[in-house]
Amino acid sequence: MKSNFGRRSLSIVLTLSTASIYFAQQKPIDTLKSNDIDEVVITKGVTDIAKDRKTPVAVSTIKAAQIVERLGNQELVEILNTTPSVYATKGGGGFGDSGITMRGFESKNIAVMVNGMPVNDMEGGSVYMSNWTGLADVTSTMQVQRGLGSSKLAIASVGGTLNFVTRAADMKQGGVVRLGIGNNDFLKTSFAYNTGKSENGWSSSFLMARQSGSTYIENTDYEAYTYFFALGFQPSKKHNLQFMITSSPQWHDQRSYAPTISNYIKYNPDKDGTPYRQYNSDFGYLTQPNGKRVGIANAMNYYAKPVLMLNWDWNISDKSTLSTVAYMSNGRGGGARNAGKVGGKGMQDFVDNEGHYNFDQIFAANAAVTPTVGVQGNTLVRTSSVNSHNWYGILMNFQHKINDNWNFSIGTDDRYYYGYHYQVLSDLYGASGYTDATNKNLPTNNLIRKTYDYKKLSWNPFGGANAPMEDRMVFSNDGEVLWYSGFGQVEYSTEKVSAFLQGSVSNQAYQRIDDFVKPGTLQQGQAVDRKTGFKNIFGYNIKGGANYNIDEQNNVFANIGYYSKQPFMSAVYPSNQQVLNPNLTNEKIFSAELGYGFRAHNFNAKVNLYRTEWKDRFFRKTGIKDIDGLGNNGYSEISGITQIHMGAEFEGNYKVNKYLEFNGMFSYGDYQYKGNAQGSNFLDDNTPVAINGSNQTTLYLDKVKVGGSGSNSIPQMTASLGATISPVTDLKIYGDWQYVGKIYSSLNVAEFDKQGKTALELPNFNLLNIGASYKIRLNDKSQFFTIGVNVNNLLDTTYIQDGSTNIKVKTVADFTDKTVGGVTTTAQQQFDTYINNPNNFYKGLDASNRVYFGFGRTWSTSLSFNF
Repeated sequence: MKSNFGRRSLSIVLTLSTASIYFAQQKPIDTLKSNDIDEVVITKGVTDIAKDRKTPVAVSTIKAAQIVERLGNQELVEILNTTPSVYATKGGGGFGDSGITMRGFESKNIAVMVNGMPVNDMEGGSVYMSNWTGLADVTSTMQVQRGLGSSKLAIASVGGTLNFVTRAADMKQGGVVRLGIGNNDFLKTSFAYNTGKSENGWSSSFLMARQSGSTYIENTDYEAYTYFFALGFQPSKKHNLQFMITSSPQWHDQRSYAPTISNYIKYNPDKDGTPYRQYNSDFGYLTQPNGKRVGIANAMNYYAKPVLMLNWDWNISDKSTLSTVAYMSNGRGGGARNAGKVGGKGMQDFVDNEGHYNFDQIFAANAAVTPTVGVQGNTLVRTSSVNSHNWYGILMNFQHKINDNWNFSIGTDDRYYYGYHYQVLSDLYGASGYTDATNKNLPTNNLIRKTYDYKKLSWNPFGGANAPMEDRMVFSNDGEVLWYSGFGQVEYSTEKVSAFLQGSVSNQAYQRIDDFVKPGTLQQGQAVDRKTGFKNIFGYNIKGGANYNIDEQNNVFANIGYYSKQPFMSAVYPSNQQVLNPNLTNEKIFSAELGYGFRAHNFNAKVNLYRTEWKDRFFRKTGIKDIDGLGNNGYSEISGITQIHMGAEFEGNYKVNKYLEFNGMFSYGDYQYKGNAQGSNFLDDNTPVAINGSNQTTLYLDKVKVGGSGSNSIPQMTASLGATISPVTDLKIYGDWQYVGKIYSSLNVAEFDKQGKTALELPNFNLLNIGASYKIRLNDKSQFFTIGVNVNNLLDTTYIQDGSTNIKVKTVADFTDKTVGGVTTTAQQQFDTYINNPNNFYKGLDASNRVYFGFGRTWSTSLSFNF
């Protein structure tokens, strides 16, 4: 919570949760509409909402009206692409599979919060936006705090903090019905209603929504629901209780593997030499008895993650308040992929001339095999990797106002998390069973025949998270995490100056539980058991900042902070084993920032300079194809990484008159590695893979530009310019130009075992998005229709949004003389053949690079009725 940076403060109940907004003058009201936030939100509690010219952090705020008007059928985080140093993409293109980076840091190292509640996965820090698609319907405000942020919680927001503040139980009485349609059968309907606050202090709000269709990418069907209910009770001025439950259960077919550029071009139905951006290699066709072909997805996701929150705000006195939030988040679901081989062939060996899986051949090959106990993985099947969890927590914050200038707050953030991870069969693809040998507790290999339909698995958050042990395959391990922390903050504030000093301490305890490990099994020379026991890791942070209002128009601020951040579970127990990392160490983050702001009646501008150093980083890169050169897949683990992220940011707003307004931003970064690191490769079954004769090798990363992990790319320059025209009352026409440059593709650890390697830079691109909205007001001013339309990528620009590989255009040195059948081909001849073949290149890139192209032109339109 960002506390009182004004001379006098107002704590008001805002959304149904826990936020803190501070105003310079006290007003005797409970709710208020501000210029920063259009919806009523909670300003008492533990959510930290930064205030302009008060809070010394770099911040951008997105209003609910902007989300409603401009989101359309985009991913929610994509609306942040006009924010400095933020890059949001659609990831693989499936519903909810978006990715986001902030100041060059990926979502694992961005603190994502809902009403002040941390939602980053407690084992690995991941945030899957497919679990939070309903936030677009219930969010009142999105606030992006880049860098250290204003949260007092013991969370290491390396890149920044993204906070979603939801609807309020005590919003004004009324409701809204919405209908939206768009490209690729997009259909969304929703209904919401607020009762308003009754005379005896009760209030409630609810929303229900459904969305279905497919995305721009082939075979990416989906279906999603959202429900939201809030109940508020204010028995007196001293007490306010708010309860909320919300969830967005969904399933969606995916594109999880980035195709090569050459395959995008090869499998274009038009055969015109251009990339077929919709191409999806993660599905195929099966011919039915009636001769009709039906699509079958080989990659998909399903999940339901309901969140329950109970907030109690207690005004102990005029100077003291206590805010308490108890919450629960039990997630159920997972994702599906393939496993095994049939006749020595994997999925990649059954591809038709359209670039899709030939399920006719797969079914026939599986049907010809009789699975036996003695042969591991002798059929080719689809699995469902379950990733469920139970999560409980409590946040408490006590705040005391010493006098008009000084106040302090102390609190605690405590959590318990238990994650369930295992695989079951999802589809046998015509086989009669699958043989698995990974459960060492069984006397013989396990012949599995039962399948689980990913669209029908139980999403009951209060039900069991487990399938029977005899149905599990490949892996079955749990993660148990305990988190205890305390925090405190002291603040000083006058009309000119506001300053704070904050610190927190935390203990994070990890335990790994592997159901497939037989007691006494040797791993890395150590006897291990099913449970590792808890490993306690202490962490802390300290940060401070100050803002100085030079006059009514100009202000400057600075902040500085140091974090000792506990590593993720993959670093505590590396290589998916039960052995504790002997070189375990906390990650160290040091960050500093300077900012300047200018505010006038028609022009606002902000400029920020920042530098972040991140030391002793560990991360695991999964999903690496052919990691051993023998066709086997695996993962890499990297330790001892240091990154330096520096940059400058600008954002401004200029209101010419009531008819025309401009918004713009520019950000420039310099993100690079410092020093070298250590890397190891493993097969998916955890078998070490040698690099230059050794499993561990030095990675020469010094001064290499920072690229993403997985399939994410990281740009180091972004810009946007937008205009909003209001020619008549209630009509808005808007457009945004977006530029993305200095984009660096994902890095593969194995490629930096020699000096001189550099990161792959992808082509820059420009996009243009437009939209319009018009309100038709009825006689009753509180009742009106709103018509909206949005077109994204208006010019249908072809661009690469993300890269998964780092393959450079070859030189003569990459070839060696070779002799086949007595005929010798020199390195120069091979290079000449390579360089003179235009099919080997695309916009200066080697066409064997695996990438995700951005969506082409998409559109959506909506009609809503407010009453």
